Amino acid sequence: MKGKHIVIVGPAHPLRGGLATFNERLALELGKENTVTLLSFKLQYPGFLFPGQTQYTDEPAPEGLNIDTALNSVNPLNWIAVGRKYKKLRPDLIIFRYWMPFFGPCFGTFARIVKQNKHTRVVCIADNIIPHERRFFDKPFNAYFMPVLDGAITMSRKVLQDLDDLKFTKPKQYNPHPLYDNFGEALSREQALQELDLPSDGRYLLFFGFIRRYKGLDLLLSAMADEKVKQTGAKLIVAGEFYEDAAPYHAQIELLGLADRVILKTNFIPNSKVAAYFSAADLVVQPYRSATQSGVSQVAYHFNKPMVITDVGGLAESVPDGKVGYVVAPEPAAIADGIARFFNENKAAEFIGNMEEAKAPFSWERLVRSLEEIAF
Repeated sequence: MKGKHIVIVGPAHPLRGGLATFNERLALELGKENTVTLLSFKLQYPGFLFPGQTQYTDEPAPEGLNIDTALNSVNPLNWIAVGRKYKKLRPDLIIFRYWMPFFGPCFGTFARIVKQNKHTRVVCIADNIIPHERRFFDKPFNAYFMPVLDGAITMSRKVLQDLDDLKFTKPKQYNPHPLYDNFGEALSREQALQELDLPSDGRYLLFFGFIRRYKGLDLLLSAMADEKVKQTGAKLIVAGEFYEDAAPYHAQIELLGLADRVILKTNFIPNSKVAAYFSAADLVVQPYRSATQSGVSQVAYHFNKPMVITDVGGLAESVPDGKVGYVVAPEPAAIADGIARFFNENKAAEFIGNMEEAKAPFSWERLVRSLEEIAF
């Protein structure tokens, strides 16, 4: 794509989190040869629907991006007004980030109004079609949004199958989640551990990202109590904000006697600190009960960190078993086996050596080509 006016609809600064980071990085890539606007939210979620501490970051805005903070996800009058504005602007392409059906009415109404100009093409990058935590409105909201699209990209084959199940007949492609390469360079292990105020002589596992039941932190805590893992001497860093009641996790840590082996860093981790956490870790563990794809894997790839992941959803599509990590069942014993095997068989050097080849498909250029193929 060259010389196009492209609009990416989804979270962007000052909203925080992985979606905003992804959208900003995609805007930079598309902006190399196009004019790009990030259309973000002035209200993304009503406060009572947001499980975290705050939706906003206090970090400075990324440079070189045009961000229009205009959408209100729950106000139909806003959808109409913003839709009319972009109808007149006549962008060549609108790309929706679609991660939960809650946004179907907002996105669907906005898109229908814009497309009245008979010029703008509309596609989505679908993180999820069937959400991890289902609600009564999922089916009707999907049914309202999907028909307005001219095509869709999915970042896991599971979500591509979900589109097939919903009889979505427009052009669609699977394109793996690109690398999160916008968190800076890796730090030395010593520097990272010093920044996190951790002893330099330890072994460290990393659980990264917000904490909800489907992420399986409780499974990993149970694995930490396994004698095989205890013998490795590894400690677990939990780096991410609780998006549900923290009390059961604290109780589990106490019950299993893990207080001296689990390091809780359970505030939101700003982008400026991501490099320190991944650079400090020996092994990234994703013990999910369910998943589509995971941005955490792509951060791990960027920092050349081996992984243990569970064989759910699309996680195993990007982590070849025995090459850059282990793919295990979503059970404490299997997770414990993967962790112990990594340390006992001294797999770090081998897995890191395989990283460059394994992560080659995860480029932003490839995603841009896929978007062009389905949109035009």
